[in-house]
Amino acid sequence: MLVDPGQLRLLALIERHGSLTAAAHALQLTPAAVTQQVAKAERDWQVPLVIRGPRGATLTAAGALLASYGRTVEEASDRAEAELAALLGHLSLRLRIGTFQAAALHLLPPALTALRHRHPAADVSVIDVVSGRGEDEISAGRLDVAVVASWDRPLAPPPHLRAHSLLTDPMVVVLPDDHPLATGPADTELHLERLRDESWVSILAGHAAREQFHDAARKAGFTPTVRFETESYDVAQALVGTGIAVALVSRLALAHAPGTTHRELAHPRPYRQLYAVTRTDAGLTPLADMLIDLLRDVARDITATWETPLQEEQR
Repeated sequence: MLVDPGQLRLLALIERHGSLTAAAHALQLTPAAVTQQVAKAERDWQVPLVIRGPRGATLTAAGALLASYGRTVEEASDRAEAELAALLGHLSLRLRIGTFQAAALHLLPPALTALRHRHPAADVSVIDVVSGRGEDEISAGRLDVAVVASWDRPLAPPPHLRAHSLLTDPMVVVLPDDHPLATGPADTELHLERLRDESWVSILAGHAAREQFHDAARKAGFTPTVRFETESYDVAQALVGTGIAVALVSRLALAHAPGTTHRELAHPRPYRQLYAVTRTDAGLTPLADMLIDLLRDVARDITATWETPLQEEQR
């Protein structure tokens, strides 16, 4: 039989979104039309492809196999569309950016403001992307620039991608403001081992930040007692403000939550490195290089403010 690329792409969308309705929205079709297409695909391939349930749709083993080829079809289609648009001159002012929360709050706004002043007609879009997905989104052609973080080690993207270093973001200790270690000389750094008996708020298990935290604690000679887990540094700081735990938070993500104070860690302190990732050949997105230069300017300004000890900064 002749392979229908549309069927392969449909299965890939169902796998990504987890429902026929969401896949229909992505294709700008009605759910009924997608249901009919699934039924036709199952007749054509002579095997069940989709399992419908009360919480959405999942693929059978055969459907997942075909969906893997559908992702290839979709990526090829996206690349073809992007290259055609570039040929027609439509990409010179388009910039699709993905970033995580702290970078979206502190790095991106000043850079985008400067970019819009230079290019008022720029077609800019921004989406929230976790660091682990940024490279994939660039590779798939869905983003032009992804601001990502790497914990304690340099980012090593594949050859078709390029990582542009932005800043080194050290981890700091967030303490309840009535904690015995909350006060001290402004230039005194706190050794992590002094917090061995504390309850901790930590990033969820499985995240690189959580692995870094446990590794730092191990090197300090203890296993941390993690009482609370979250995906958000903002949530972690809010919980610290209640007085029930302490946390490690990146300097960039410090929110100065009520009831909290901060201490810098003694060297060698854990850190994360922030990068802007682009395709190695970024000729189709000339605004990407400009944005990276602006992000570096903002990063330098932010880093300069960190030269003031945290406790002086809080006075």
